[in-house]
Amino acid sequence: MPGLEDLYREIILDHYRNPRNRGELPTPPARKVEGFNPLCGDEIVVYLDVEDGKVADLRIGGQGCSISQSSASMMSAAVRGKSVEEARALIRAFKAMMSIHESKLDGEPEAETSAPDPEVKMGDLEALQGVVKFPVRIKCATLSWNTLQQGLDEAETNAEVSA
Repeated sequence: MPGLEDLYREIILDHYRNPRNRGELPTPPARKVEGFNPLCGDEIVVYLDVEDGKVADLRIGGQGCSISQSSASMMSAAVRGKSVEEARALIRAFKAMMSIHESKLDGEPEAETSAPDPEVKMGDLEALQGVVKFPVRIKCATLSWNTLQQGLDEAETNAEVSA
């Protein structure tokens, strides 16, 4: 489907050239979490403000390839304003989309991978599924998601300690 691949390429380039939610938030109250991919040098900084079980605000920073930076932009637009549970569901769905395709490339049966939740609407994030044709780039696409997950885990742990 060349038309669909062209559309996906345009979505990725748009998020790379015009990143959403770029910038910083004051820490505290926001939490600063950094992710780094030593294989290619991608760096992601996520500023995360979680209030009352909701991602109240989120900003991204860093540098790297178009895949890592556009994935961070798409991630920030997808989770900002969502509940922590919805954000975690998006993280699981995105990583499942990447791992299912990665498993297909490795020749593993699909049943052994976790399937994405059909209830989770991926929207523009589906544009990144083409990345799996280049397995070395999957880590670029998932870097911001892993960093967000770390930030949510830290926020949750901090909330439990404070309670």
